[in-house]
Amino acid sequence: MLEHGGNLRDAVHSFKRPLSEWLDLSTGINPRFYPAPIVADHAWHRLPEHSDDLLAAAKSFYGAPEMLAVAGTQAAIQSLPLLRLTAAGQSRVVVSAPSYAEHAHQWRRWEHQVTECLYSGLDAAIDEADVVVLCNPNNPTGEVIAPETLLRWANRLEARGGWLIVDEAFGDTNPNLSVAAHTHQSGLIVLRSVGKFFGLAGIRLGFVAAHPTLLQRLAAHLGPWAISGPAQQVAIAALRDHAWQTDTRHYLELQGQRLRGLLIDAGMSSSGTDLFQWASHRDLSGRTELLWHFMAERGIWLRWFAQAPFRPHGVRFGLPGDEIGWQRLSHALMEWTQQYV
Repeated sequence: MLEHGGNLRDAVHSFKRPLSEWLDLSTGINPRFYPAPIVADHAWHRLPEHSDDLLAAAKSFYGAPEMLAVAGTQAAIQSLPLLRLTAAGQSRVVVSAPSYAEHAHQWRRWEHQVTECLYSGLDAAIDEADVVVLCNPNNPTGEVIAPETLLRWANRLEARGGWLIVDEAFGDTNPNLSVAAHTHQSGLIVLRSVGKFFGLAGIRLGFVAAHPTLLQRLAAHLGPWAISGPAQQVAIAALRDHAWQTDTRHYLELQGQRLRGLLIDAGMSSSGTDLFQWASHRDLSGRTELLWHFMAERGIWLRWFAQAPFRPHGVRFGLPGDEIGWQRLSHALMEWTQQYV
């Protein structure tokens, strides 16, 4: 399997530091997660049937006309290449890069013709592709594409039976970027996650917004009981809790500003979202692996992206969850500055 953030067991094994002594900044997950309510007993006991309440809450929060709940957006990322193969044979697929590596990986698994393309080249690639996949905001760089541009691309692809897949997993802190409201058109598919903004990665829940025909095919492929009963109840509460959402957006905005400020003080330019920051090889004069190793030696686990074709190397910083974590990060960055800047 591909390497992802949150792999603290690897950190323990490689650096011989106990799990409890690590500050995990390797994901973009909100460290102040939604306070999950106590779920009803039947959520544990009964098979989890389809929930109209869950879909209603999701459609209201994301502004989409129709949605399907999935066991994390990873379930959709793995399934869509197979559905496309069934419908149209092998497709020419363009995946933005650098990006969440599972996208390109899963399309290649089914032997589609995959090309990875920098964000700056996506517009020129639209007319040569059957499927275009991108993250907006991008993970890990934080780059964004205006909704108007995405909708033009979706129209161009739809005209010849193509798909535009927009992964909006990190979109909850900036809802104005979303194109989920336009997914009634058959060429546009939007992926959303409750794992990042709500900090509920452990319940494995995401949503797909798309044309009803595609959602029906995807649901048939995934089969019954895809979402656990406890996950359904927790997600309904989170998606309806407007006060918590407003407070959390403000909290994450301040935390994001604090992280950017720390990196600037350490001599790093960065880009990102309120949930993470990305420092590229250019920002670090090519010393991305050195920084990752330097931090790991001090018990701070970052997400290092090794260099690969169309995947420039860099490191991603998530948010500390408490003041002790912020002070650990600040002290380590000060040490880095004294030695290397």
